[in-house]
Amino acid sequence: MEVLLQITSIILSIALIAIILLQVKGSGLGSLLGGEGMSSIARTRRGLEKTLFQATIILAFIFVAVSILAVAYSR
Repeated sequence: MEVLLQITSIILSIALIAIILLQVKGSGLGSLLGGEGMSSIARTRRGLEKTLFQATIILAFIFVAVSILAVAYSR
């Protein structure tokens, strides 16, 4: 069971990294430091962007739950 939780944790972490990287839309260093990207803070998410955002939240909760289970099971 411990090995299964570890493998699940690895798969979830890779999926979470991939889905977070899919959300980045080429907002360069300029927007990070307050450049032209400041206007995008107040916009709403639509379509695929909204789906990716919701999937990220769900994957993060599942990852935390699996991590807690792995720690609890290893004791």
